[in-house]
Amino acid sequence: MATVYLSLGSNLGDKRRNIRRAIKKIGEQIGDVVRQSALYDTEPWGFESENTFVNAAVCVETTLEPHDLLATTQAIEREMGRKRKSKNGIYHDRVIDIDILLYDDLTIDTPDLRIPHPLMYERDFVMVPLKEILDEGEVKRS
Repeated sequence: MATVYLSLGSNLGDKRRNIRRAIKKIGEQIGDVVRQSALYDTEPWGFESENTFVNAAVCVETTLEPHDLLATTQAIEREMGRKRKSKNGIYHDRVIDIDILLYDDLTIDTPDLRIPHPLMYERDFVMVPLKEILDEGEVKRS
């Protein structure tokens, strides 16, 4: 069983409902959601948008391997109506975004998956909810 931390964000539609729905799907398709942060209202990061975000973080116990976890989070995004992923630093409004932040103490650096998430330390909208649910000393700056 692996312990993973995921970041969630939504800036389209009923954002709070989108986050709750994504967490429910994570529990059904990925594993037990053992901790969940509060929901945070945040400004867009890395692009201009009139739509603010709602962000959260969850801790999940899963049997999925890292690349299977990635495929499942992306499938949940598609199920919820996400049309396109951000690429090359170009971001878009989205119904839901699910990022893998940490997977046990693994470091993975492949073209399609990087763990720990390479930009998490630069993003308060990720770190504030993450710190809320982390055990003391669980994440170290790499």
